Amino acid sequence: MGKAASKLSKDDISALKKSTYFDRRELQTWYKGFLRDCPSGQLSKEEFTKIYKQFFPFGEPNDFSNYVFNNFDTDHSGYIDFKEFIVAISTTSRGSLEEKLVWAFKMYDLNEDGKISFDEMLAIVKAIYKMSDPMVQLDDDESTPEKRVQKIFTLMDKDKDGEITLEEFKEGSKLDPSILHALKLYDGLV
Repeated sequence: MGKAASKLSKDDISALKKSTYFDRRELQTWYKGFLRDCPSGQLSKEEFTKIYKQFFPFGEPNDFSNYVFNNFDTDHSGYIDFKEFIVAISTTSRGSLEEKLVWAFKMYDLNEDGKISFDEMLAIVKAIYKMSDPMVQLDDDESTPEKRVQKIFTLMDKDKDGEITLEEFKEGSKLDPSILHALKLYDGLV
């Protein structure tokens, strides 16, 4: 979208309406807020992490916020521009279950090879556990990140090849109530 302008152009609005679930008015409101918080028109990883720390004051969100940031930063520029931001917000808050599952899969697929390895999932789950409130009691089969990932792989890795494909992820996620709950967390918030 180039350098930050005070208003979205008609072309920008038209393109964003096609790639999000927001209307013109909502896009303009989001854009004003984005520019207020990011006058340069770009959100840095450091700024993004600061925001995450406000939402998770009892845990350590740095690692997880980096993974989420990288999923927002689709052009790998090291910054999130408004288009990247609003498309991600649209998907996570108003997208279909299918769109949310694809978005989540991309976050877990750290090396972007179209499959999630045990180690990739373990890295994300470790980050989630570090971010979570230490007072939260977990079931024994999920008491460590390793146990949680093993449980997920048992559920999702149908062909037992040590990797989860997008199709396996989508099917397995629909069977795991905690994943479905997490994907619906932002429904209707914006």
